Amino acid sequence: MNIAFFLTPKHEIVTLTESMTLRQAMEKMEYHKYSAVPVIDDEGRYQYTLSEGDVLWHIKDHMDLSLKNSEAVNINKIKRSRSIEAVSINEDIEVVLDLTRYQNFIPVVDDTGIFIGIIRRSDMMANHFEYEGIKKQKKLQLKWAEA
Repeated sequence: MNIAFFLTPKHEIVTLTESMTLRQAMEKMEYHKYSAVPVIDDEGRYQYTLSEGDVLWHIKDHMDLSLKNSEAVNINKIKRSRSIEAVSINEDIEVVLDLTRYQNFIPVVDDTGIFIGIIRRSDMMANHFEYEGIKKQKKLQLKWAEA
């Protein structure tokens, strides 16, 4: 199965840009109720994922930070606790399945490195359970047909 089947396109999700401030990122994450958001550059290339935890650790390490002076902090200055790499749209489904064990979503890029969307763990799980349900239903139908 091709991973494109599971892709949520870029225009349907929230992203941050490298030029955003900490305050802008916090407000966008709060408004959309996301705990992690992909960050892209001006050319549309995936750079990294900024998480709520990254923001909280930054605030802890800079206790003098206020909402007002968070406007002067670029999100590139925030240390990230995890490195979430993007996968190619041509990646094997098994690789993506393995990544979903550790990540809520997997960023996806095209052949030129442009960010095109994400694959959500929940979408892959829903597909798996739907597939397992269909298999069980067909087994039951076969048992009834044989009886």
